[in-house]
Amino acid sequence: MEKDSVSLQDAIEHGLTEEEFKHIQEILGRIPNSTELGIFSAMWSEHCSYKNSILKLKTLPTKSDRMLAQAGEENAGAMDIGDGLAVVFKIESHNHPTAVEPYQGAATGVGGIMRDIFTMGARPIVSLNSLRFGNPDEPRNKYLLSRAVKGIGDYGNSLGIAVSGGELFIDECFSKNPLVNAMTVGIVRHDQMASATTGGQVGNAVFIVGATTGRDGIHGASFASKDLTKESESKRSAVQVGDPFMEKLLMEASLEAIQKGLLVGIQDMGAAGISCATSEMSAKGKTGMRIDLDQVPYRETGMNAYEAMLSESQERMLVIPKKGKEEELISIFKKWNLNAVKIGEVTAGGILEIHKEGKLKAKIPAESLVLGGGAPRYVRDVKKPEYLEKLATWTPDSTPDIESGKESPALLSLLSSWNICSRNPITEQYDSEVGLVKLIGPGCDGGLSAIPDTNKALATATDCNSRYTYLDPYKGAMFAVCESARNVAVTGAEPLGVTNNLNFANPYIPENYYMFSECVRGLGDACRALGLPVTGGNVSFYNESPEGPIYPTPTIGMVGILSDKSEMIPNFPKSAGVKLALLGRFRPSLGGSEYQKIFKKEVKGKMPDLSIEDEKSLLELLQRLRKNKNILSARDLSLGGIAVALAKTSILSGLGISANLKGFEQKRKDLTLFGETAACLLVGYSAEKESSLKSETQSVGLEFFPVGETNSLGKLEISDFGISLTIQQLKENYESGLVQTFK
Repeated sequence: MEKDSVSLQDAIEHGLTEEEFKHIQEILGRIPNSTELGIFSAMWSEHCSYKNSILKLKTLPTKSDRMLAQAGEENAGAMDIGDGLAVVFKIESHNHPTAVEPYQGAATGVGGIMRDIFTMGARPIVSLNSLRFGNPDEPRNKYLLSRAVKGIGDYGNSLGIAVSGGELFIDECFSKNPLVNAMTVGIVRHDQMASATTGGQVGNAVFIVGATTGRDGIHGASFASKDLTKESESKRSAVQVGDPFMEKLLMEASLEAIQKGLLVGIQDMGAAGISCATSEMSAKGKTGMRIDLDQVPYRETGMNAYEAMLSESQERMLVIPKKGKEEELISIFKKWNLNAVKIGEVTAGGILEIHKEGKLKAKIPAESLVLGGGAPRYVRDVKKPEYLEKLATWTPDSTPDIESGKESPALLSLLSSWNICSRNPITEQYDSEVGLVKLIGPGCDGGLSAIPDTNKALATATDCNSRYTYLDPYKGAMFAVCESARNVAVTGAEPLGVTNNLNFANPYIPENYYMFSECVRGLGDACRALGLPVTGGNVSFYNESPEGPIYPTPTIGMVGILSDKSEMIPNFPKSAGVKLALLGRFRPSLGGSEYQKIFKKEVKGKMPDLSIEDEKSLLELLQRLRKNKNILSARDLSLGGIAVALAKTSILSGLGISANLKGFEQKRKDLTLFGETAACLLVGYSAEKESSLKSETQSVGLEFFPVGETNSLGKLEISDFGISLTIQQLKENYESGLVQTFK
């Protein structure tokens, strides 16, 4: 119920502190009413204001000659890719909604990130998703994962946007608090880019376009800014409900209006709905707005100003048309069977005024509500978790090596493990063929997609090993950046820029804030060293349950550009007689490895050594090898080490492999076969290229190890370890891991 004046207790129930409530009163010069309190609580929530992260995020590198929209300036990052084109991309989370209602939570996460892209005038061409869930043998986890995947597939498929890749990581720490990070990539001409601003155009009309407004999603922003509890399961009213067919119409109508030059500005109504769109556009344009909520098209009766301002009903936009273009705007949206209704006008003075039923319901300086304006900024206390030093003392010598004769069964077990096995039960629910852009699709290291009407291609990847960041947050975050860069580079593309989704636990707990701070430091240092700007992203705190916090997960979304798509590098060889070699720096570790988790039932020790100089050299080497056509295929070494990389190569290519690993054998058999490493690739090449390939690799200070050769014998044989497995055996195990989860 609306109240003319609220109390400190009301503010606390809205997630605000006593200090913040006092600050609001200073801004307004009075005690706020209930609608104003609701607006401040949403806009100052962690989800919207980034109040506990923004000062750390400002340490990240954001400059590049290619940048067209700086981090935080627009709904997504934009980078120049030549010929008057820009790539627009971003990743965001929908973790808490998915934990409560997985189908709609995941689906509306996809819808929200799509709108962030097309509000900038870019047409989405591909999407990715990075998923983290608990053990799917448990019924609740199976339900959450299977429903979330269906939500992602149904929404994206209905929109007609291809999925180019992504990742799934399974660990019990994500059982009660799964992570759903959705990424979208779009293309736009420089001269057709749109901005989320009023443009300073005082007197221009303010329109709401798209779907009607209901009570779904109210308190969604504040819900995403709290710990998950048992009570959270009843918060379905905080989860938005999506309509992908409505979103398709909204996308086409919005792009048409932008391309016809009708708009001054356009902004998605995501978190905090009308509150967010009106305040952010006003603040950016250094204006105010006068909004009449009686003009908003509703789908429910009796909604008050509080509900209208905080509704997160999906598929809606706020737009400022150019003067004289209002009727043309209405005509376009009417053609697409969508609302386009004037609800106010741009005003001078920077004040957001909200009216309903002829009464003034809120009067707030727009600048006071937004990120970088009056919203609070904090740096929390840090304390290094005690477990870090304790776990770092673990060495492989404390556990027995793999027994002779057990190498083949161990490899098969790893291939069927949840973090390595085939993602086909997931990816077959996504349309990767729509739009005819796929060059390298899901199931490989990085996706590669043709840019329509050009000879260019975009490479995409999402990566983070949450176990590594659990063991070493600084190096683990660096590793995530480097792995994502490698996965983009093995397609032949040059890594271009980074978007990130930082998933962490409660920031008010010093140990959690230490992990966050160290991950941000590692992310920044890796990006600076590789010359990659951070174009934007998302922070998701409070990812924990009564059982404890998730592993820190700074998911890295990477985009790369390949100027000539005919120069793409396949992920695996295409014929028999192709030589195989390791390039890079083979320094395997069992600490935090999939082998350690599966067979030792623990996550301990030190993650793989990481040299940023080696990573830079490897990326530069790949570009040279592509240009001089010295390699026929390339894949990153990741989970499961060299043995799994060889097995996957055999499975994906359908070719047998005869291999010998004596050139880089370690003290332990399990370390050689299943140890995980940074800065290392498995490449295919023709025999006559071996001398030049070895020479080029060594010229940048990296190592070259011949491994073996593909054949048509139908087996993977690693002779010095007694491994001899048919491709059929490999496939049966690789393809079995997730089958039961999606039955």
